[in-house]
Amino acid sequence: MSGRGRMDARALMDAKETSRRDFLRGSLLLLPLVPGCMPLLAAMAAPAVAARMRGNARVDVRDHGARGDSVRDDTRAFQQAIDALPTDGGTVHVPAGTYLIDPVRSVRLRSRMHLQLASGARIVARNNAAERAYVLSAQEVSDVEISGGRIVGDRDGHLGSTGEWGHGIMIRGSSRITVRNIHISNCWGDGISIGAVTQRDRRVTSSSDVVIASVICTRNRRQGLTIGRASRVRVRDSEFSDTSGTLPGCGIDIEPDAGDGTRDVRIENCLVRGNQGSGIQIYKRVSGVTITRCTIEGNRSYGVLAIGATNAVITRNRIRNNAWRGIGLRQETRDVLVSGNHFRDNAPPARRASAARARKPRAAHIEATKDTSGIRIAADNIFEG
Repeated sequence: MSGRGRMDARALMDAKETSRRDFLRGSLLLLPLVPGCMPLLAAMAAPAVAARMRGNARVDVRDHGARGDSVRDDTRAFQQAIDALPTDGGTVHVPAGTYLIDPVRSVRLRSRMHLQLASGARIVARNNAAERAYVLSAQEVSDVEISGGRIVGDRDGHLGSTGEWGHGIMIRGSSRITVRNIHISNCWGDGISIGAVTQRDRRVTSSSDVVIASVICTRNRRQGLTIGRASRVRVRDSEFSDTSGTLPGCGIDIEPDAGDGTRDVRIENCLVRGNQGSGIQIYKRVSGVTITRCTIEGNRSYGVLAIGATNAVITRNRIRNNAWRGIGLRQETRDVLVSGNHFRDNAPPARRASAARARKPRAAHIEATKDTSGIRIAADNIFEG
């Protein structure tokens, strides 16, 4: 491709990304102006993310040998830059360039640091055959921020055929973590995975106080975002799209491992679309999930699927064109409020037609099996198609 062609392609890509972010910001304008709404609007409009503690030192990966030429392996240089931070931490800056990183070795983040990628910085995963490999690893650390640039996984060049854990960012047993303003695509597993660490004495350290903001996770193989054993997770102003390749294939999957749970998750003002599985899945041992002001559309299973979940609120979302139903509540899910959502054209056409003939439009959009309890479907939901 000519230089001009590459520039045009990059301009088109940037334009698409801008339009996505404009869509997400614009969705704030769809909130009804009811009494008491303005403080909420003001809070949502504020882009500030909780500050993470770190020192003032600043290190550049180029000063530690990173080339950013897409050919030479820059894993060691990144790690040396991180390890060069003083005790109180600081910022590791990644200038524009294409940096080849070996996810089998991983770039291991430390506490009290900010990995700051310039807008033109791309971290590209080196092709590998490993079942488990992570481009960036935040394990048992605290006060970490990752921002800017892009991470591109190796799914198109993966050298093996097994495994589903080739993640862009892996967060395990960590607290006070922020990931923002970053584009993550083409990973063999998840774009981002959040979970726990099990120690040798079987003690489990979960992740807590994690913020995912203004992130795009697209075309990853297993999930856009997995939230495992964790508490106080906030996901906002982000896109999770076009996940496909291996199950569950969700945009967002909230699913802790056996033996522990996930609590207090809020997903707000996100775009979740075109995923092979459900848009958002809430799967067993999960409590306290709120999904609000999201657009959940064009997913090939449910828009939102809850199995064995408790204490959830699904409110003021646009849920449309999902291949099964808009919301599925199954297998002893209990205490769920569904209110103020706009449903349109969910479920197969035959099921929608059957519901229309029976004059039960909600039946095409919401499923609650007999073993669920405490399900409240408010009268302010809107059902179309």
